[in-house]
Amino acid sequence: MSLKPLSKLPTTSQKIKRALLSVSDKRGITELAQSLHKSGVEIISTGGTARAIQKEGIPVKDVSEVTGFQECLNGRVKTLHPMVHGGILARTSHEADLKEIKKLGITPIELVVVNLYPFKDKVADPNVTPAEATEFIDIGGPTIIRAAAKNFAHVSILSSPAQYTSFIEEFEEHMAISFDTRKALAKDAFAHTADYDSAISNYFTKLIKEEPAKQINISLPLSQELRYGENPHQKAAVYGNQNDFIDCFHGKQLSYNNYLDVDAALNIISDFDTNEPACAIIKHTIPSGVGVDANLTEAYKKAFSTDRVSPFGGIVVVNQKLDIETAKAIDEIFTEIIIAPDYSEDALELLTQKKNRRLIRIKKSVKEVQATSSRTIFGGMLDQQADLSPADPDKFKVVTKRKPTGQEMKDLLFSWKVVRHVKSNAIVYAKEGRTLGIGSGQTSRVDSSEIAVAKAGKEGLELNGSAVASDAFFPFADGVEAAAKAGAKAVIQPGGSIRDEDVIQKADEYDMAMIFTGQRHFKH
Repeated sequence: MSLKPLSKLPTTSQKIKRALLSVSDKRGITELAQSLHKSGVEIISTGGTARAIQKEGIPVKDVSEVTGFQECLNGRVKTLHPMVHGGILARTSHEADLKEIKKLGITPIELVVVNLYPFKDKVADPNVTPAEATEFIDIGGPTIIRAAAKNFAHVSILSSPAQYTSFIEEFEEHMAISFDTRKALAKDAFAHTADYDSAISNYFTKLIKEEPAKQINISLPLSQELRYGENPHQKAAVYGNQNDFIDCFHGKQLSYNNYLDVDAALNIISDFDTNEPACAIIKHTIPSGVGVDANLTEAYKKAFSTDRVSPFGGIVVVNQKLDIETAKAIDEIFTEIIIAPDYSEDALELLTQKKNRRLIRIKKSVKEVQATSSRTIFGGMLDQQADLSPADPDKFKVVTKRKPTGQEMKDLLFSWKVVRHVKSNAIVYAKEGRTLGIGSGQTSRVDSSEIAVAKAGKEGLELNGSAVASDAFFPFADGVEAAAKAGAKAVIQPGGSIRDEDVIQKADEYDMAMIFTGQRHFKH
């Protein structure tokens, strides 16, 4: 059908004589209705919304009185009617539309207040059935919202209770709503329905187990505008639901780079069971040191001892409630961010004395919900399953003549947890619950190993009897030989090189124990 658009949109303020209110989220709806009623606006409503408004003594006309048709199919059909949509879509500044709706007996509706069934909340329940989920797919609501938003030149659309206060203030002051406000409300409305449709589409993608998804729909609200990006000349913002995972309750706003570091910290600490005190120190998304011990203070000291320079201005993350002794140890140098599940009162009293230090509480582990990992590239994005599944020692294979001792096995498992969070090429030396040397981000595995050994030597850490983890296979035997000469007695790596036999032979030559995990942990 060919549409005849107006030559230009009317930009005058719009008076409101008639409003349709039909909401799932009823917060603030009676206050809004009261304001409209006091201003002489006729209110049309449906079901529970109408009952909530009537309870406050506010006159309401049921939609069925407007349509001349009772809602049916257990409420599935109530607003989908020309008497409603004609009133919303009529271009009241256009003479032809006015003549037509007058002929049809349709009265204009200048305000629509609609929000949608909580589909996201419903499908967040792992036990919800497809039958239950589909009943929360709103049909009339999105149609009305889109109709009102399309006709924003003549209609105001409120799609969230968060909009009510400013709307009431403008309406009561001017007895009309400006064109700019209507335009902004329309943008919010289309964002609301786009987000809703994205959630439904993504649910059905999971429901039919479509892998890979033929379409990825991403809809994230603005979390906060940031002062700048990685560098001061770059504008930036963060989107999503970060507040579901963390509570940054003290200090300045997190920066772009802070968010990257916090993400790295949350990922690495999620690998450590809360039954064993663990600490990681993060600098530029890479762990500079990790430690576990019988108490948190010693775990921190182990992590710090790996590299005593990098922690300055870095991030400390722990997996247990932060006590005063650990807080005192951390407080000895400037630490930009401290992350913990909770803090003791005396630890808080100490740590909050520095106003430029950020303190964060962990509210939810990233492992609970982070099923995929995505990143943008030219022309689009890459998406993959998140590398957060725990290591399975039952699938490990000892490939050398000598098996690892009990302590070596502990060291191997510990170093394997850490290496997956280090940028490739990644090498981690560890012993007795502490990292001794970490090499990362080099173009060759030998370079990474040399850096790890050099760092250990710089800190005076002894590598004799240590375990070494490599995120990918050793392509040549010289890598294992270098580790043996540095003092390592046990190796954990994925295996899979065409020269595996040469590597195993070299490990046997140095009486090393070596495990193949069969799983690589590249991190680009």
